[in-house]
Parts: sequence; structure tokens; C-alpha cells
Amino acid sequence: MNEKTRQLITSITPKYDKSWYIKWVSSLFIIMGMILTSLDVSLFPLNLFFHLVGVIGWFIVGMMWHDRSLILLNGIAMAIFLMGILKYFFGGAY
Repeated sequence: MNEKTRQLITSITPKYDKSWYIKWVSSLFIIMGMILTSLDVSLFPLNLFFHLVGVIGWFIVGMMWHDRSLILLNGIAMAIFLMGILKYFFGGAY
């Protein structure tokens, strides 16, 4: 592999610091939430809690990296999942 190719695929995000662990654990929570959602497992709203934990983690990583797109996306996702959880437990015309 030549140097130019190596530069194209070399990661520039931090490795093995606090943000590295948070982003991987958060990603696993989001994947688990997606699995629960796609399988339509009767453990609803457990999938919302998995997603919520994952996006909170990614929100924290966005704050650590000063990455506005991660902050915006995951801040909105936190509000969406919290609305779903609150609706399930406290409201809705069922």
C-alpha cells in the first residue's frame, strides 16, 4: 500500500480515549435497539430505551469532539425517543 492510499484510509478520530469507548458502546446500544425494532419483539418500549442510551452516548461524544452535526442529530434523536417513552407511559389516546 502506498503512502497516498494509507492517508485515505487512516482514521483521524481519537483511539482508546474516553470518547472511543463511549462511541463504541453507544453504537452497540443503537444496533441492539434497531434489532429489537426490526424484529418487532413484544418488549416495546425496550427498543426506545436502547436507542436513547445510544444517542445520549453519541451526544456526549459530539460534545467532547465539538462536532455540531453529532450534537444536533443526537440531541433531536434524544427528544424523539423521550417523547415516545413518555407517550407510552403517560399518555396517548389508546
